[in-house]
Amino acid sequence: MENDKPSFIKRLWNYIWRNKWWIGALIIILILLCWWLCPFAKSKKKEFITIGITRGDITQSVTASGEIQPVNTINVGSQVSGTIEEIFVDYNSHVKKGDILLTIEPSVLKSTVDESLATLDSMKSELKYAQSEYNRNQSLYKDGFISRAEMEKSQTVYEQAEQAVNKAQYAYERAVTNLGYATITSPVDGTVISRKVDKGQTVAASFQTPDLFEIAEDLSKMQIETAVSEADIGMIKEGMPVTFTVDAYPNMTFKGHVQQIRLSPTNVSNVVVYTVVIDVDNSDLKLMPGMTAFVTVVVANAKDAWKTKNSSLLIRSYKNIIDNVSDDITPKTHLAIKRGKDIIFIPYKRGITTPTETQIISDDLKENDKIVVGFTGQTTTNKGDMPRPRM
Repeated sequence: MENDKPSFIKRLWNYIWRNKWWIGALIIILILLCWWLCPFAKSKKKEFITIGITRGDITQSVTASGEIQPVNTINVGSQVSGTIEEIFVDYNSHVKKGDILLTIEPSVLKSTVDESLATLDSMKSELKYAQSEYNRNQSLYKDGFISRAEMEKSQTVYEQAEQAVNKAQYAYERAVTNLGYATITSPVDGTVISRKVDKGQTVAASFQTPDLFEIAEDLSKMQIETAVSEADIGMIKEGMPVTFTVDAYPNMTFKGHVQQIRLSPTNVSNVVVYTVVIDVDNSDLKLMPGMTAFVTVVVANAKDAWKTKNSSLLIRSYKNIIDNVSDDITPKTHLAIKRGKDIIFIPYKRGITTPTETQIISDDLKENDKIVVGFTGQTTTNKGDMPRPRM
């Protein structure tokens, strides 16, 4: 009977077979736990995160917008009131200096001239009579027939009559001048870009000179007035090249240059801005007054320069990234370069900066160099040592 009992090995095998799934899971867990706790299971080698350095052109610029206007625009007005009798020019008319633009009905002004002329003639007659009286009284005074007071009185009347003639003469000349103002002429050679009155309309010049026409002296020379913020105005200098586009010609780029930086500031939505005037050559007359220009002022430009993404220069300290870094090596003065399997530090300076790229100035850079910015698995210890994604 004892031989009929299963052996120990057979019983153990039967037990394992009945619980094979639980035992298998336990073995897997034990293997994973050993791997996790084993200090030699993991590689101690750091895998650095890097950002590449490339060669190419880099341009720093300031963007703004402004309105295109003629360099010199003259508003032609009227110094006298009246009804417009005739208009001789219209929009886009080319005029020469002295050309008649319009005439104002002159009847009232002519009446004023006639009235002032009549007054002048009357004053001259009174002057003639007063002069005769004065001359006669001078002779009588010398002969002792009249008193000195009577002679001096006639002298005063004569001088007052003389002043009255002068006053009447000035009034007459003013009336003649005003009659001349009834004919409005162009003060310059140019193009009429705006006509603000119509025939039969009454203009009143009692309090201020009404504007009748707007004349652009030379449409082949235009200018753009742009508003540049105080953060960018320090980079702009007179004479800098400018490129701009307009909606009317979306596939064309026009050129100009900075002509003036006005010192008077303006506050726009709590932002201090300065007016920058840009001169534009419009010889082909494609640009029209009032167009909106989207301006780019080229502040600095470098050809075939070393450059990298701005994110590669955000690191503040190497201490938690690279071991045994000297205190005098900082991200502001040195770049951590991965060259092959080695990490080296090279001095550098920052050059032109754009919203996305920065120029790297250094004589020690080579092709395929990469900037170390962190390592995989890095934990954040301070704001300057934040790990960055692989680029």
